[in-house]
Amino acid sequence: MDPLRLHWCSPPDTGQAKPTDPYNMGKLDMGEVRDFVQEAEELGVDTLLFGISKRLPDPIPVIGALSQVTDRVKFMLAYRPGLMTPPLFAQVVNTLAWMTEGRIALNIVAGISPAEQAGYGDFLSHDERYARCNEFLEILRGLWEDETPLSYDGQHYTLKDTELGLPYNGGKSGAVRPQIYIGGASAVAQQTALDLGDCWLRYGDTPEALAESARPLIAGGRRVGTRMHVLARPTREEAVAELADLVREPDEDHKAWVRHALNTTDSEAVTSSYKLAGTAVDGWLSPNIWTGAVAYRGGPALCIVGSYQEVAHYIHSYKTAGISEFIFSGWPTRNEMHTFFTHVAPLIRKLEATEAS
Repeated sequence: MDPLRLHWCSPPDTGQAKPTDPYNMGKLDMGEVRDFVQEAEELGVDTLLFGISKRLPDPIPVIGALSQVTDRVKFMLAYRPGLMTPPLFAQVVNTLAWMTEGRIALNIVAGISPAEQAGYGDFLSHDERYARCNEFLEILRGLWEDETPLSYDGQHYTLKDTELGLPYNGGKSGAVRPQIYIGGASAVAQQTALDLGDCWLRYGDTPEALAESARPLIAGGRRVGTRMHVLARPTREEAVAELADLVREPDEDHKAWVRHALNTTDSEAVTSSYKLAGTAVDGWLSPNIWTGAVAYRGGPALCIVGSYQEVAHYIHSYKTAGISEFIFSGWPTRNEMHTFFTHVAPLIRKLEATEAS
């Protein structure tokens, strides 16, 4: 089996120390983000995810700037169909591909909240957003993979003789287009990943549960990845003690704000993660998955916890479930990234080397 791909999430607020703190909105410290990304490159992070949300800076100019101060780390651009026309988005991605020399991937997200989508002027329902997403991806792949000019007559997009003067640049890989990651837990999201994606991304769960949901995607030739947090320390006792510090004196107003946001979402991925956390016993979904931060940070906050050895073995166990990629975060995220890639990732590679021998 191929080695696990170990990615990291790159928020603009890199110094956030606790999951129970409010989101630090309204600023962008590019010097801090640049230092974070350069350290990620030195540590051997495969790809950095840059998310999209009304509370975040737009990821496109941020990635463009960071491409000029890095050489190896790749960038995963999260974006939502409907904010740009497909040809314009393809032109933007092609430009980033030249700026990064092919170090660009896409995380296409149909949207998680009708309220937030309405703020962008988008009033489609959940399934309608995925129908538009499919047309969006069909056009993108047509522009990248087929001869142009391209014409298209769909329900959401109509194009006539579309051509792009700047082609996609795959860099050393020679790829004709970026890898496409599709997020979402619903049946329509899975079908979109099967039809038009390369990797299906979903929020975390136990290896056994992920194996069940991943089976049809793997059978269809798609990779499957998951988005989680991680907290590893020299011993399990130290890791669990750290959890107690992380949730001490939580901001209950922020928890109520997150609960309100949950009540406005139509995302199956989001709602199912909260329901999953509700089934945990004393905050533990399994001996190594802690759910205590989900109420403050949502689905991605399911956290793999333990000693360096325990965390490495637990992550490696996901390979048998068919999970081949992880996008991790931590608290504070830069510190945890350093800990993970210094102490845990080498152990995972040793386990994989033993597996291959």
